[in-house]
Amino acid sequence: MSEAMQSDYSGPERVLSGVQPTGSLHLGNYLGALVKFVALQDRRPFLFVADLHAITLPQDPKALAGQTRAIAAAFLAAGLDTDKAAIFPQSAVREHVELAWVFNCTARLGWLERMTQFKEKAGKDKERASVGLFTYPVLQAADILIYKATHVPVGEDQKQHLELSRDIADRFNRDFDAPGFFPLPEPLIQGPGARVMSLKDGTKKMSKSDPADLSRINLTDDADTIARKIKKAKTDPEPLPDNLGDLKARPEAANLVGIYSALAGTSDAAVLDEFGGQGFGAFKPALAELAVEKLSPMTAEMQRLMGDPAEIDRVLAKGAERAREVAAPVMDEVRRLVGFWRG
Repeated sequence: MSEAMQSDYSGPERVLSGVQPTGSLHLGNYLGALVKFVALQDRRPFLFVADLHAITLPQDPKALAGQTRAIAAAFLAAGLDTDKAAIFPQSAVREHVELAWVFNCTARLGWLERMTQFKEKAGKDKERASVGLFTYPVLQAADILIYKATHVPVGEDQKQHLELSRDIADRFNRDFDAPGFFPLPEPLIQGPGARVMSLKDGTKKMSKSDPADLSRINLTDDADTIARKIKKAKTDPEPLPDNLGDLKARPEAANLVGIYSALAGTSDAAVLDEFGGQGFGAFKPALAELAVEKLSPMTAEMQRLMGDPAEIDRVLAKGAERAREVAAPVMDEVRRLVGFWRG
């Protein structure tokens, strides 16, 4: 449905993305999100900490605000400039939730039932899952469209949710006779490192929720821990191949090569040109050295920022103010289109 839709939207380009404050950010988040956010910051993106999404699963209320600050610290430590990027907590902009309710009345049950991530997160006992977990793709649509975002950096696993956002935008525009009011947002999937896999299983995505800490490199890991995790990463007994064709059939080797190329800003082919024919006994130390070189400065800056929560709070307040300036007039126009009493 989404691919065939055409947008009449003629407003400015706007980039938006969010990260949930659950668990420790890891190498996959760094390469798949933070590096790309920095590359996009001249486009003045809206980058939020998705604390509303976080509570679709049980959270410790005493820890949530601190986890939100930790995500903001990671954004800043990665190199984001707050004069370019608006960094803010999702819950600080109430228009997200108000628009989500309107969209709950716009979206269709069948659309949500097709969302594969609900099935994965709810597990076998979906009857005990929260309603929020089922409807959070609608909130995602509101997150995007309250700013009339035209482009969203997403991984492959989020493309289905972005397509839902397009469906909801198109349905709203047609239901309320407002052609082009909401854009049909496009995905930004580009560059290396978009999908970093587990260090223990090259067929599974690196995840904050994986109970095995050795499966990921956390952004808070020190140099010795990074080196140890790479040394223990699952591999096969064969040396690295000298061509990409042979690499495809070896998921763990392909993952480590992909991590190296992303950190080095080069291609997988270039990595194989340098290391093809060598064993992992030579490649893993080189990868560990590169990872420590790239991540240690960021880890140190994150630790400095987390020692000054007032500085982080100033950043979040500044970002929330900018976000509300954009979101409030959009929501006011939505109220008019829907027919709500406005006083």
